[in-house]
Amino acid sequence: MKLLCFILIATVLVFGLSDGITAEATNESTAKASKNSSASAVKKVSVEEFEKLSKDKNNVVLDVRTRKEYEAGHITGALNLDINSPEFEKKVSSLDKSKTYLVHCAAGGRSARACNKLSGMGFSHLVDLPPGFKGWEAAGKKVEK
Repeated sequence: MKLLCFILIATVLVFGLSDGITAEATNESTAKASKNSSASAVKKVSVEEFEKLSKDKNNVVLDVRTRKEYEAGHITGALNLDINSPEFEKKVSSLDKSKTYLVHCAAGGRSARACNKLSGMGFSHLVDLPPGFKGWEAAGKKVEK
């Protein structure tokens, strides 16, 4: 009888501890995943939504194309930081992380990369324009040269 009680108590303790450890590990991984997903959340928007957001003076339009592309035509007021420049991360690190950045390139590839980099650097308010500047022009939106 004592042996049966001992086995029963040992079983309860082992399963109880493993459930507690599993629950704790699950809670930690859920918290980490939640933190990572909120930090890396990038909102993808249409040209119309991008234009609307660009009119808010608290938002920054970030053009990640080359200087040559930017000079050929850009969205009014856009800040040009070439994603392919070796200085990109250094220049980005001086930006205000509390602001919302509206990021675009020519057709969406570089802006997605830039958003990933920015997110990894702690920027949490990022908006991507998947059709890029080409989509902006095709929609007949204002371009500055």
